[in-house]
Amino acid sequence: MTESHPHVPVPASADERHELIDALRGFALAGVLMVNLASLTLYEFLPEPARAVLPTAGFDGVAMRGMELLVNGKFITLFSLLFGLGFALQLERAEARGADGLPRYVRRLLVLAGMGLVHGYFVWWGDILLTYAVVGLLMVPVRRASDRVLLISGLVITLLPPLLSPWIRAWLPEMPRQPEVYAGALRAFSSVSWPDTLHENIRVASWARVSNWPLVFFVLGRFLLGYWAGRRGLLQYPERHQALLRRVFWWSLAIGIAVTSLSFVQAALRESYPLLDREAGKLVIRVLLRVGPLALGIAYATGFALLFPRPAWKRRLCVLAPVGRMALTHYLTQSVLGVAFFYGIGVGIGPRWGVAGWWGAWAVIFAAQLLISHFWLARFRYGPMEWLWRWLTYGRRPELRRHAATALSGVD
Repeated sequence: MTESHPHVPVPASADERHELIDALRGFALAGVLMVNLASLTLYEFLPEPARAVLPTAGFDGVAMRGMELLVNGKFITLFSLLFGLGFALQLERAEARGADGLPRYVRRLLVLAGMGLVHGYFVWWGDILLTYAVVGLLMVPVRRASDRVLLISGLVITLLPPLLSPWIRAWLPEMPRQPEVYAGALRAFSSVSWPDTLHENIRVASWARVSNWPLVFFVLGRFLLGYWAGRRGLLQYPERHQALLRRVFWWSLAIGIAVTSLSFVQAALRESYPLLDREAGKLVIRVLLRVGPLALGIAYATGFALLFPRPAWKRRLCVLAPVGRMALTHYLTQSVLGVAFFYGIGVGIGPRWGVAGWWGAWAVIFAAQLLISHFWLARFRYGPMEWLWRWLTYGRRPELRRHAATALSGVD
């Protein structure tokens, strides 16, 4: 039996788990995989003429519009909201134990940053873990902010990049254009040369860190909103907040649909109304378009929370909970599998089957991870990378096998 001193931080015990949050994290991971496979299958790097001659081109065009409407930006929003909510949970648990949760939180993020560096530069350039770790540290100064400050700052930060872009871009180093970077990535990632692939991965990762600077604002805004939701207990205890969840769901759904629809008609609107084609009009449109993924991501989260307390829906949605408890393991494994199957240094399938092949890979990989999660967690308390994360965070090795007599369980 592992004893826990009241002032020694330990992982969440079984009665501290929230199945809804685990299941929602599993749902978010499914969407994140679908988005990430655009790059991992190398389809994202294909120029339009090359996409047009694929045998699946007709299907691909419709599928890409569906992705833009329902998936892109929405599931990373879910993941980011849950990370911010997790910050609230960690502080709440530490306070209940009479401990200071901040040192552990900082150590946890430093370990995550190390994993992100290795993953991003040596496996797949599209890593999000390093960004999460860095932005997570920015949450420390606002941990005592009021709910109103969290809500307003979360929304404002989300909308800032179009307004700040002229000033930030003036300070950035000269960067190659995306078509040039993508052409080089397609050549290198399609090759059978390990050194070429690694060198290009490092180059693209470095380019993406700088050129995609708005990602920091994207993530921080959602962390703050998730932290607010965690402090209110919206996803921990949804049955207590049904009226608020319904209001948030319907408003965010309506706003999300309206703004996302704007992305499909903005060109025609600017042509019909010349005022919108001026710089001020374009700026307003760019700011509004940043609301769409946030609003629909919030609608997904609140809709999930409204369904979960219903017994029939809970049975269905709980299937995703083990995936959510192994989210770090599965996220990293998805990158490894994508490189192994689609890159030239692996099987070399590449983008030849277009979005149809990409969606087929998504179905196979996620179904396998769903089955593996249930099998693994029936025998072990943590996913492999979650176990390692805890070991490095707490400085002692947690019990892994379920037959071990220990109070440690689950993911916090």
